Amino acid sequence: MESTIERPPRTMMEVYELLPEGTLAELIDNQIYMSPAPIFNHQKTVQSIFKALDKLVEENGKGTVIIAPYDVKLDKNQNSVQPDVVVILKSNRNQINEKGRFEGVPDLLVEVLSPGNKEYDLIKKKDLYAKFGVKEYWVVDPETKLAIGFEWKENGYVKISEEIGKIYSRLLKEDFNF
Repeated sequence: MESTIERPPRTMMEVYELLPEGTLAELIDNQIYMSPAPIFNHQKTVQSIFKALDKLVEENGKGTVIIAPYDVKLDKNQNSVQPDVVVILKSNRNQINEKGRFEGVPDLLVEVLSPGNKEYDLIKKKDLYAKFGVKEYWVVDPETKLAIGFEWKENGYVKISEEIGKIYSRLLKEDFNF
């Protein structure tokens, strides 16, 4: 199917939105970051976490769990990310727009580290998620299974957990192994 551009993009968000579907890219503070496809251990860890969260969230009617690539537009102009796992509780389902994209601040995000992105997820994205007030943020190392959890408070993130192979979500009031 051929598509035409009616006018050149005027913002970085417009450039980002012109990328082909499935492109592994994020827009953070008006800068596009692209990454290669994840490796096996990364994807197996994402799959494991998704399955556990799906049981806790979807099957209990608490909300929806989505895996990457899925755009989460934190604002209209400068920030759109593709977290590895996104939890959208029922109270925030209205933030899924008519095109099926999420616009707003999700309830819980999980990022699984890749060999070249540790600082990106542990610093840049953590700071971004804190800036927008994502309630709970988890970073997981697929090699060691270390899961570090952060909860958003008034002044930013507070570390709530650091365990091997286990996540306890204060938001969901549930724990699971992966």
